[in-house]
Order: sequence, then structure tokens, then C-alpha cells
Amino acid sequence: MTEPHRDDRTAAGSEELREQVEHTREELGRTVEALTAKADVKARAQEKAAEVQQRAAAGAQELKAKTTEIAHQVRDKVPDPVKDKAAQAAEQARTKAVQAGRVWEEKTPEEARRKAALAVQAVANHRTALLAAGGAAALVWLACRRGKG
Repeated sequence: MTEPHRDDRTAAGSEELREQVEHTREELGRTVEALTAKADVKARAQEKAAEVQQRAAAGAQELKAKTTEIAHQVRDKVPDPVKDKAAQAAEQARTKAVQAGRVWEEKTPEEARRKAALAVQAVANHRTALLAAGGAAALVWLACRRGKG
């Protein structure tokens, strides 16, 4: 039996050690990357915020679609004479509002008109949120009403 030469065993052992070291380095690199990702609180918070924002947008779209559907159902169930009466009442309300606006403009001090204009602008800037809240209130009212019937 020939015994392998001492240099051959050392060479094979060295090559094996190099492979183990390389494997350990790769494994360590993956571990460090995973730990870095877990430790990056800001990035995780941003990901979570984006996820929540997407869910909120989807919920808002769903709410809008549901509100539109209910509005169409209600409109379809209202008899034509009632619709006509409502249109007449709306026209009368518009006329009275114009008249009231003129009187208000004539008798209200400039400072009060300015503040009112700022309030109107604030409502206009947040119109979507106010409409969504109104739609949600209508859905709750309808749900409560259906529950009683």
C-alpha cells in the first residue's frame, strides 16, 4: 500500500478548507443582509405605510362604488312625480339661496365675508374627505334602516 504523499494530503485539506471558508463567507453575507433588512426600521415603516395606503385607497374605491350603487338603486326606486317635486323644491331652494346670498352680501361686514370665504375654501380643499364621510354616514343610516325593517 502506498501512502499518499504528505504534500498531497495537505493540498487536498487546504482546498477543502478554502471551500468551507468560501461557503461560510457566502452564508455570513446572506445572514448580514437579512439582519440589515430587519434592522432597517425606516424602510420597514415605509413599506408598511405604503401597504396601509394601498389598502385605504382600495377601501375608498370600494366605498365609492358601493355608495354610487346605492344612490342609483334609490334613484331608480323613486317615482317620477316625487322626482319632479324634488326638482321643483331644489329650484326653489336655489332661488331662495341666491336671494339670501344677496341680502347677506348687502348686510354683512367685510371681515365676516372674508372669514366665510376662507371657510368655504377650506371645505373645497377637503371636499373628497367630506364627501367620503357623508357617503359613509349614508351607508350607516341605510344599514340601520334595513336592520329595523
